[in-house]
Order: sequence, then structure tokens, then C-alpha cells
Amino acid sequence: MTTHGVRSFESDNAAPVAPEILEAIRAANDGDAIGYGHDPWTQRAVRRFREHFGAATDVYFAFNGTGANVVALSCLVKPWEAVLCPTSAHLQTDECGAFERFSGSKVIPVSTQDGKLRPQDLEPYLHVGHDEHHSQPRVVSISQSTEYGGLYEPEELHELCDYAHSRGLLVHVDGARIANAAAALGTTPRAITIDLGADVLTFGGTKNGLMFGEAICFFDPTLPAGAAPFARKQGMQLASKMRYVAAQFEALLTEDRWLRYAAHANAMTARLHERIRSIAGIRVTRPVRCNAIFATMDRAAIARAQEEFFFYVFDEVLPEVRWMTHWATQPEDVEAFADCLARSLR
Repeated sequence: MTTHGVRSFESDNAAPVAPEILEAIRAANDGDAIGYGHDPWTQRAVRRFREHFGAATDVYFAFNGTGANVVALSCLVKPWEAVLCPTSAHLQTDECGAFERFSGSKVIPVSTQDGKLRPQDLEPYLHVGHDEHHSQPRVVSISQSTEYGGLYEPEELHELCDYAHSRGLLVHVDGARIANAAAALGTTPRAITIDLGADVLTFGGTKNGLMFGEAICFFDPTLPAGAAPFARKQGMQLASKMRYVAAQFEALLTEDRWLRYAAHANAMTARLHERIRSIAGIRVTRPVRCNAIFATMDRAAIARAQEEFFFYVFDEVLPEVRWMTHWATQPEDVEAFADCLARSLR
């Protein structure tokens, strides 16, 4: 199991805080500041987001990804409306029904082969149940990158947004790993969200070097219709000492640190992928695009490897494991882990 000083391959949530982010928190810890976001750090961080996504972007900081998704989506739906998302979406599988409890609205999971939604996947859900007996679809929620480590290519997301808008639906992007997606695609977060037609983004920080913090970005500030400040407060995501959240984002969006951290994480996964190609007994099960590898191997070998490095069994049936890297994973960590996997299979 993971001990102090040893890297795990469990999740990018396991990563330490990046030094520039810690320094930003320390620098913000000087004197008093007005609470609840009425401080210079928050103002500067909002300006950074607007530099990246456009001057009209309305930004609200939150503590965590579940809270950010719940607050963002609850501003877009009425209690009788629904959010369509892949069955694998974090919103559906890993948020304990938080959105449904908080909003009174429904999540409708849509089956997909690879965790990505396409217009043809959504079409059947738009032709049934238009009366009061059924929740009415209002938002399409997708993850970029996906929970399976995949990517929406720009043309795929553009097509999905066009389709959704033509049918009166809004598009939410769960961007817990939006930086990894942009780095892998060789582009910017803006180019794979607002420029393709996305309406709202939850921009991830926790998985990309921050201690904690996510940002909700409404690209059309009229969409939440004034609800966002109140939804954030009711959703228990309004930080009284907001400067410590905002200072992290200001640092992350300065000097392209978001890109440097994410690109490094992706590169370490690519290195691990290359190393395990020659290990008999490992079969990679999904395309490797960002900072996650999914693979199958013998159950006994999994247990032996987990004695040295912690990682998740993603699907107990196969079994399928998930290995993730992050901004602080080093080449020597990858080598040690690959050697561990090889030993476990002997």
C-alpha cells in the first residue's frame, strides 16, 4: 500500500499540491481580507478566467467537483426537467445522487460503449414522454476527458453541441480533467468548450495541482438567470475565506501552469503505457489519451501489485484496473511501478 513518499497510481486526487500553488496560498495569507469573494485575489482570478474564456464569462468558485456540478446544473434546470449523461458519468456513478437530492431534478443515464455521447445516443430520449408523467430533458452533460480516459475530438463535441441546441438543450462540460484533455489535443480549454458551443463548464483544479477548488464558468451569464450566487450558497460551496481558493486558480492560470501540470501527467502515462507493452499478462483495454490507463491482468497479480502500489480495480468482473498519473509523478515512479507489475505477473 502507499506510504509517505511513495507515489500511488490510484488517482490524480492522490497528488500533492504543486509548489507554485502552495506559494500562492502562503502569499495570500497576509493580513485581513473581506470574505465571501469580495477580495483582490478573487477579482484577479476571475479576470484570469475571462482572459482564457472571454470577457462575458461568469465565474463562481467552489470547493469540489461534486459541488461544482450540482450548483452549475441546478441553475439550468427546473425540478421537472432532466440532465442526460453517459451511464459512466461521474454525475451518475460517483456523486451519490447529490444533484437529484439538491435540485429535485432527474439524471437520465444514457448507455454508450466508450463513455462518450453522440447525437444518435440522445435521439431516442427526445421523442417519448412529453407529458406531465415524464421528466423533460433540458441539459446534456458530458465529461472531457471522459471517465474512461477518452477524449471528445473537437468535431465530435461541436456536432453534439449543435445537435443539443437545435433541440432546445443546453450543454454542460464536466471538466474535472479539462486541462489534461486540452494538453492531449494540443489546444486550449476555450477551444474545446465555449468555441465549440458548450454553455457551462466546471473547470477542475483539484486534479491538476490545487489543494482544493473548482470553478463554475457560465459562458452566457444570462443562463443561470441570477440563480448562481444563491445556488452556490445553498449548495454549501461559498467559501468565507475565498481568497485561498481564488489565489490557487490565479496561480494555475498564470504562465500556463495548468498546461504544464497536465502535459506532464499525460507524458508520464504515455511512458507507463510504453513500459507495459512488453509485459506479458497485461492487456490494455481502452485507448490511452490522457493520464489514465485501463487494463486487465490476473487477479492474483493485481493483489500482489497492490501490496506495493495502490490502484483501483475499476471493473471487478473482468477484472479491469485503472492506473493514473499526475503532475508530480516522476519517471522513476513509472519505472518502479512497471517493474512491480512485471514481478507480480511472474
